[in-house]
Amino acid sequence: MKTIAFIFGTRPEIIKLAPVILQLKKYPEEYKVLIINTEQQKELSNQTLNYFGLKADYNLDCMRANQSLSSVQARILTSLDGVFSAEQIDATVVQGDTMTVLCGALTSFYHKLPVFHVEAGLRSYDIYEPFPEEVMRQMTTRVAELNFAPTQKNKDALLKEGISPEKIHVVGNTVIDALFCLSDNIIEQSRIFYENLGININDKLVLITAHRRENHGERIDKIINAISYLAKKYDDHTFVIPVHPNPNVHDKIHAQLGNFKNISLLKPLDYPNLVYLMKHAKLILTDSGGIQEEAPSFACPTLVMRYETERQEGIEAGVSKLVGADYEKIIFESEKILSYDKNETRLKTVNPYGDGKSSIRIENIIREYFKQGSSLPQNKL
Repeated sequence: MKTIAFIFGTRPEIIKLAPVILQLKKYPEEYKVLIINTEQQKELSNQTLNYFGLKADYNLDCMRANQSLSSVQARILTSLDGVFSAEQIDATVVQGDTMTVLCGALTSFYHKLPVFHVEAGLRSYDIYEPFPEEVMRQMTTRVAELNFAPTQKNKDALLKEGISPEKIHVVGNTVIDALFCLSDNIIEQSRIFYENLGININDKLVLITAHRRENHGERIDKIINAISYLAKKYDDHTFVIPVHPNPNVHDKIHAQLGNFKNISLLKPLDYPNLVYLMKHAKLILTDSGGIQEEAPSFACPTLVMRYETERQEGIEAGVSKLVGADYEKIIFESEKILSYDKNETRLKTVNPYGDGKSSIRIENIIREYFKQGSSLPQNKL
C-alpha cells in the first residue's frame, strides 16, 4: 500500500483534487490517502471539503492577516515539514499554482519524494501575469515526477521546457469531473438558496467574480466602473457578485456597487451554489481560472478580465474572450451578449478542457507508476 499525500489550501484546489481523492479511495488495498489542508482559504476550503464528503487529516492554519508572500511561504513550508517528518509518505499530489502547491512540491523534494502535479503545463510566460502564480507553477514543474497536463497545448509547453515525455500525461481537467458530482438534490438546494435570498435566477443573469492580486488597485476601479455602467444600462438584468473577502476588493465593491437594486453582493459561495449560477448565467465576467474551464460546460459566454491567460484553449475555441481591466472593452464585449436573448448567445462548441474522466486516467497512471517501481525524478534544477 502506498501513502499518497494530497496537499491543498484553496477552494479551487479542492474542487479539482476531490475527484482524484475519491477515485483513489475506491482502492483502499492500493492507497492510503492523506489529506493535508494548509487552509490558505480556511473557511472556503473546509466548506468545499464537506461538500465532497471529505475531511482533512491535517489542518495547518497557515494564514495570518496582512502577511507577506515570504512569510506565508515560510509558515507553510515549516508546517508541512512537520507532517512529512511524522508520516511515511510515498508521493505527493498537488494541483495548480498556489503558494500551497509550490510549498508542497518543495517539501516533497526536500524529503526526496515524487511529486505528481495535477493541471501541469499552464503558461502565460509573463511572470507578473498572473502574479505570483506563473512563477509558482513553473517552479513546481521542475521537481514534478508526473505532470498531468489538461490539454495537448499544456503538454507542448512542458516539452518546450525540456520535460521528459514520459513524465507528461494528457488527462483533461479534473474540474469537469467535479461538475458531474452534482446530484439533483444538490441542485434543488441551490435553487432554494437563491429563492430565499430573493435573487431572481432567470435568463437575464450576469455572474461576476473578481479577486486576483494583479487586479487590485486601479484595475479593480476600472472593473467596478464598467459593472456600474452595465447595471444602469441593463437594469432589467440581475448582476450577482460573490465578493472576495480581501479588503482590496471587498471594500471597494461594497462602497461603489452596494446601492444598485439589480446587483446582489454575496459572501463567497460554496461550490454547488456557484455552479448553479454558472449553469443559469447569460454572461460571466471573471478573472478566475477555474470558471474559464467550467463555464463552457454550460454553453455560457465568458469574458476574462485579465490581460494574459494560461488557458488559451478557451480563447482559441471561442468560448471565452480576454478583456483585461479595460473599461471600454468590458462594456463593448458585454453589450454583444446582453443586448440579445440568452438563447441567441449560447456557445455552440464543446468544452475544450475535459470529458469528466480525468480522475480515472490519473489513478491508472499513478497505479502504473508504482507498479513499474519508478525512481525519484531525474529533472536537473
